[in-house]
Amino acid sequence: MRSPAKPKDEQARLDTLRSLNILDSPPEERFDRLTRLARRLFGVPIALVSLVDEDRQWFKSTMGLQLKETPREISFCSHAILGDDIFTVPDATLDERFRDNPLVTNDPKIRFYAGCPLTAANGHKLGTLCLIDQQPRTLAEDDQVLLRDLARMVEQEIAATQLATIDELTMLSNRRGFETLAQRALMLCKRLDKPGCLLFFDLKLFKQINDKYGHAEGDRALIQFSKFLVEIFRESDVIGRLGEDEFVVFLTNTAKSESSEVSARLDEAVNNYNLASQHGYNLAFNTVAIEYDAEMHHSIGELLQEADTLMYQSKKQSR
Repeated sequence: MRSPAKPKDEQARLDTLRSLNILDSPPEERFDRLTRLARRLFGVPIALVSLVDEDRQWFKSTMGLQLKETPREISFCSHAILGDDIFTVPDATLDERFRDNPLVTNDPKIRFYAGCPLTAANGHKLGTLCLIDQQPRTLAEDDQVLLRDLARMVEQEIAATQLATIDELTMLSNRRGFETLAQRALMLCKRLDKPGCLLFFDLKLFKQINDKYGHAEGDRALIQFSKFLVEIFRESDVIGRLGEDEFVVFLTNTAKSESSEVSARLDEAVNNYNLASQHGYNLAFNTVAIEYDAEMHHSIGELLQEADTLMYQSKKQSR
């Protein structure tokens, strides 16, 4: 058996998957309807919506299979997400990658597999819509078109879930999405006894930009600032937009004293932008930094509350 490789964008892919807050969620008719349809249209005993987590594949919808998850290392779908199109195995017993796989030698005795990758709006592969048969077979061209169409429908349902955790203007995590991802990052810091730091940003004079230049220009300012955050911070950092002009970043394995370097790079990027831009206003921001203390902070919500209080005090003093 050949274990599947990890995608090059693995960490960002996992962050995207987990930001959806869909793993381990209850069955939903909107997904079950599509797997029932796939099983009927293709005449296969098993159809699944499979999401590939760090060490497992978890099934959001299962038709014809009692399992809810399997280890990732024996997952056919983990091979499928390495490509952009349908991944097929006509007869697993003749394929050296799978012939001694326990899903082939034992129940459900997979022979035929076809999985179409499910892609998030940001391009990361989440899992597959897959078909399984206990008899060898192939997938005709017309059937491949149909499977792609059904996979796009699954993606649309996933996108509807994503809208609940993504800020549509900046495409950063919204408050709900940020708190979900940052809480996991905070728990990781606690478990590994690593430092963490939360940076809270508030755009200065944002109301004046809206009033003087219009809301479209205000939106452009928000989008530009969000781009700087994505460019400056690491993929492992959790970035979110909490409200109208409030942004936040949780840095893992980073102490407050170490955050000043990345803050300086953000200052430089914004200053260079202001020098080159001709918008009639400058981007500017207030910021506060809170160091994670495992004894004081039991949730990301407590860190956010402390940061919000400090920001309010800082802005009051500046006035």
